[in-house]
Amino acid sequence: MTGWLLAGGPVIPNFGRPSACLKRNGWFCTDWMGKHWGDTLQPALVQHIELTLVAVGIGFAIAFLLALVGFRWRIFDAPLGGLTDLLYAIPSIALFQLLVPLTGLTVTTVEIALTSYTLFILYRNILSGLRSVPDEVLESARGMGFTRLQTFVRVELPLAAPAILAGVRIATVATISIATVAAFLIQYGLGAPIFDAIETPDLFKTELLASGGLAILLALTADGLLAVVQRAVTPWNRLR
Repeated sequence: MTGWLLAGGPVIPNFGRPSACLKRNGWFCTDWMGKHWGDTLQPALVQHIELTLVAVGIGFAIAFLLALVGFRWRIFDAPLGGLTDLLYAIPSIALFQLLVPLTGLTVTTVEIALTSYTLFILYRNILSGLRSVPDEVLESARGMGFTRLQTFVRVELPLAAPAILAGVRIATVATISIATVAAFLIQYGLGAPIFDAIETPDLFKTELLASGGLAILLALTADGLLAVVQRAVTPWNRLR
């Protein structure tokens, strides 16, 4: 948020005469939101969605491959799980700073960090889902003449789907939350207007509430949509 402190409160350049709400730095000034939806809030929201989709998508692909390795060869489970634990234990700001010398002040740096945080959640859930398939079900599949690949695709994956999708839901909501911290590194996503509002003298409340509220709404919406997908692909859970 670019603004100047005038008459004890933040005023947006070229906004014209500030409203009474802006003069007293109110929590929810609809005139500011209407004026700056297109140039501040909407672009930040779109950027935040892009950060989340890329991080969760790449994280899922990596975690799925790692989980297959840990599932097939148990000797690798502990090292892979320890690696994801280590990545998740690094504070986000510290990880951003560690990556800057390698990838610079770029969106790539943010995406690498966000992706690494998803691995802890996704790896554990995918592996737990695959290992939760009952042995008798696998024996029945083999008795029906299923190949190993057919058993995996038609039996193990569908039965592991609830745990896998639960992990995706958690990873998505967590990524939306952590992505707001990315603005500490670059002006990108909903964290940018949040940090701008905090750094404004007297704290620009409307921008803080609007951008923070959008982040919360985005997390709730994403979780709700993924919950619908989870119910759609696991109809047997509803029947049970």
